[in-house]
Amino acid sequence: MKIYETKLKQYIYITDFLAVASDEIQFGLPLRKRKTMTACISVAFPVVPIPSSSNPSVPRRRRFAGHVTAAVSQTKDASFGVKVVEGNGGLPKVCVSTAYGSEAEIYLFGACLTSCKLENGKDLLFIRPDAVFNGQKPISGGIPHCFPQFGPGPMQQHGFARNMEWSLKDSQNNEGEPVVTLELKDDPYTRSMWDFSFQALYKVTLHAESFSTALSITNTDKKSFSFTTALHTYFSASISGVTVKGLKGCKTLNKDPDPANPIEGKEERDVVTFPGFVDCIYLGAPNELQLENGLGDTLTIRSTNWPDAVLWNPHTQMESCYRDFVCVENAQIGRVQLKPDQAWVAEQHISFS
Repeated sequence: MKIYETKLKQYIYITDFLAVASDEIQFGLPLRKRKTMTACISVAFPVVPIPSSSNPSVPRRRRFAGHVTAAVSQTKDASFGVKVVEGNGGLPKVCVSTAYGSEAEIYLFGACLTSCKLENGKDLLFIRPDAVFNGQKPISGGIPHCFPQFGPGPMQQHGFARNMEWSLKDSQNNEGEPVVTLELKDDPYTRSMWDFSFQALYKVTLHAESFSTALSITNTDKKSFSFTTALHTYFSASISGVTVKGLKGCKTLNKDPDPANPIEGKEERDVVTFPGFVDCIYLGAPNELQLENGLGDTLTIRSTNWPDAVLWNPHTQMESCYRDFVCVENAQIGRVQLKPDQAWVAEQHISFS
């Protein structure tokens, strides 16, 4: 059974007041006479039937019933595009572009940002060659979510958020820069592992030479809960030339050689390199790191309310691709405690130079 209904090919594309809702039908968008003339289209996506599994250990996709609203402004620099299309493996993905030529792709499965090309056309993110797009296994690469558990624990590795279909809740135009918001809520599948009601919102903003993400977790339950989380970001790189600056003085939990028994220490280096296997947690990381990706680019990673960082490269454990990427992850290693109706928000901003 095809997961995404290709017969309808429903998607949105907003540009110069033209919206395409199917292969055959084109709609001209009405304009309202305001100081900034605005056109708007709203498309509701069909619920996609997903076979259920009787085995709770098998990751299961969440049913998708998303809704998106996109707007276009008639100001000189404010045109932008939002498309929802069929991606790899038939999975729906959101494609966004700015008036400046930058573009990004976000799969609804796992709310995984898989590609981000800025004005220069380089893709900042990396997808592993062993990545599968079947709606059963997390997408290996881009920016997967680790929630409500980072690493191993009582539930499956890195929790369930990366294994589930999120819904596209909203999109906006911020002076020619698109902002999309994805949503995940609890259901019987999540409650089988983590018996709490919650709402997760993931907002992605694309700029000309940078992109931003904001993750918010709200406790919608009647009882308190706690969680850990991380953004497992894969950056395109040439590992022999990769350096990370800004971590000197941080307390470290080094998972090499035994991930189950990390070695406590302190980072003494001004510049961290990757001559071999690296899997290290940095507690109390600063809110700004600099990544030289070995491809001639400098990335600045700024964060708000992400207190920790993780560096990872598998070296020869992934012989086919370890030379081509590095993971520099924003993380919340200590448990966040939320009472009913409380929310936790963390942001990151990644810029290119």
